[in-house]
Amino acid sequence: QVQLVESGGGLVQPGGSLRLSCAASGFTFSPFWMSWYRQAPGKERELVARITSGGGVTYYGDSMKGRFAISRDNSKNTVYLQMNSLNAEDTAVYICEARWGGQEYWGQGTQVTVSS
Repeated sequence: QVQLVESGGGLVQPGGSLRLSCAASGFTFSPFWMSWYRQAPGKERELVARITSGGGVTYYGDSMKGRFAISRDNSKNTVYLQMNSLNAEDTAVYICEARWGGQEYWGQGTQVTVSS
């Protein structure tokens, strides 16, 4: 059974940091490109960051550049999202996605709330 399980979300003050994790199981993780998306209430789902299978190429949305960092550990079947300098606009459900060769899997998401 394919699973993507996100963790690490929570409530954080403006300017704070969080590290999200997405643990994959039920498929061969290493070839998959991994992405983090986010969806805030009333807004469309937005691509936050993407990393290739070997971790050599990454992509970030414009508002995340310089603040967020995506990484992966293929030995642990896990992708991470380090988020720094968080602000209220980063409040959303953060969702993990795996994509390769026509296959696409999604996690359930983890809530991140930035508030004082």
